[in-house]
Amino acid sequence: MRICHVITRLILGGAQENTILTCEGLAARGHDVTLVTGPALGPEGELMTRARRGAYRLIVLESLRREIHPWRDLEAYRDIVSVLREVHPQVMHSHSSKAGIIARRATAKVGEMKIVHTIHGLPFHPHQPRWRNWLYTTLERSAAARSDAIISVAEAMTAAALAAGVGRAGQFETIYSGMEVAPFLEAGAGGTALRTELNLPADAVLVTKVARLAELKGHEFLLEAAAEISDPRVHFCLVGDGRFRGRIEEDITRRGLSKRFHLTGLLPPERIPTVMAATDILVHCSLREGLARALPQAMLAGKPVVSFDIDGAREVVDSDTGVLLPPGDVAGLTLAIETLASCPPLRQRLGDAGREKCRIMFDHNRMVDRIEALYRRLLGT
Repeated sequence: MRICHVITRLILGGAQENTILTCEGLAARGHDVTLVTGPALGPEGELMTRARRGAYRLIVLESLRREIHPWRDLEAYRDIVSVLREVHPQVMHSHSSKAGIIARRATAKVGEMKIVHTIHGLPFHPHQPRWRNWLYTTLERSAAARSDAIISVAEAMTAAALAAGVGRAGQFETIYSGMEVAPFLEAGAGGTALRTELNLPADAVLVTKVARLAELKGHEFLLEAAAEISDPRVHFCLVGDGRFRGRIEEDITRRGLSKRFHLTGLLPPERIPTVMAATDILVHCSLREGLARALPQAMLAGKPVVSFDIDGAREVVDSDTGVLLPPGDVAGLTLAIETLASCPPLRQRLGDAGREKCRIMFDHNRMVDRIEALYRRLLGT
């Protein structure tokens, strides 16, 4: 099959990892794959280097950017039309809201292809102005009407889209965002080296959060909880970077937590299995996410998770694998960390159950199998 994927940018992120693994998997199966993206701008790191090594065609459009910019967006539309006319794919598969809106509109100009879009996270949510939500909802409804199929990375994404009038129930299929599971299943030995690198005491209980240091990621809730935890064995690791780093560092200092907090900055994806191996408890306290990859990654490494009950989190986190809390529940977050920190057998039991739950559910080969099967159904092959 001739397949063209379109994504706004290849920064370090779940949508981007998902897209690259899909392109790699499809190309390995003999399909003719093209990946179209904008420049990998921003402080979050990049996956462009890996994409350039892929056995598929990579096209970078300078006009395709995340920010709303009418004139540049019109240029991106024209550029994508030009690419689609040249590639003439049988399937155009878009990812992320910006690329999805522009690329699906471009297909109407070119015609004669099946249109698939993956919702990794919806652009409308209660934490932004109503006018922006209205704009994105309107655009997403229009783009969905042009789609032959819509993939959701969590059942929660489908429910939220349908509630907003985006798409029809028959268009949706949930395909969990796959990852290379073996490095997480086998990373145990590397964890000791990372704990040494962080200068952790031998008896430290490490609580880790993996996320961009940005708005809505919920670092403030973890800092509030940390200030209430008096057990000196409990240390905290923040993996990631972003424009809120200075603010977070100042808050850590103000609360007198500098000796117990460890900020690694950006780490390449290949080091995340080591991070999970070094971790005792994974915390995910964002206010908005599709289905955070950090949750299954920690679970694959056999670690318990504590998460706010947002979007797709409850599809992996339950009483057998961790603790699910109402968004913003600092008291509950504090209690969950204290309880898990004081009970290694509980951590072991939850971690073992999580590993078994995610081992197949998030295997990237299974994801590619299902995406390839969807394309074939749409094409009738």
